[in-house]
Order: sequence, then structure tokens, then C-alpha cells
Amino acid sequence: QVQLVESGGGLVQPGGTLRLSCAASGSIFSINVMAWYRQAPGKQRELVAAITSAGGTNYADSVKGRFTISRDNAKNTVYLQMTSLKPEDTAVYYCYAVVARRGGRYHEPYWGQGTQVTVSS
Repeated sequence: QVQLVESGGGLVQPGGTLRLSCAASGSIFSINVMAWYRQAPGKQRELVAAITSAGGTNYADSVKGRFTISRDNAKNTVYLQMTSLKPEDTAVYYCYAVVARRGGRYHEPYWGQGTQVTVSS
């Protein structure tokens, strides 16, 4: 069993900063990719940023230069540092991880419950 626990969401003003955290716990052997997705009302879920176990990153064009994804492999935790926030960043943000469980045979995808980020004055 693997769980993803998110924290850090909330209400911020335009131009503000917010840091999201997501910790994976349970019977974890290894984690391949960790990522953040978001879904705004009436919109499709989109990839915001992803990071590999080796530290390689990929960002959506809309957040490049403003958001930074990082991870602490020892803690099985991924972070999303969001700066210069805009109203268009308002969405439910979901943590995602591809995890191989101890004793398992495959890497499997896991999702967090989602955390609301609202950017508004």
C-alpha cells in the first residue's frame, strides 16, 4: 500500500508564492517519476511539472520560469515551489508518483487526493 499526502495549498494573492509538498509513504521499493498535475474548473487535467529519480525535470510552458519542482529521494517527497502566481494558476493540484512496492513486480501509478490552490485578490 502506498499513500501520497499533500500539503501547502491555500489562498494567495497574485504575485505571491506558495510551496506544495507531497510525501509518499508505505511499502515503497522505488519511485520512478513524481509529478504535479492540475485541473481547473471546466478544464482538462494537465501536467504541470515532473521529475525523475535522477533529478531530470520537465515543465509546462505556462509555468516555466515561475515554478520549480524538486524531490528528496530519502524522504520520498516531491515539492512544487510556485512563485509569481497568477489567477490562471487557480486549480486543484494533484500529486502523482509511479511507485514500485516492496515485493511487487511493477511500477504503478498513484495519485494524491488533490489540494486547492486559489490565486485571487
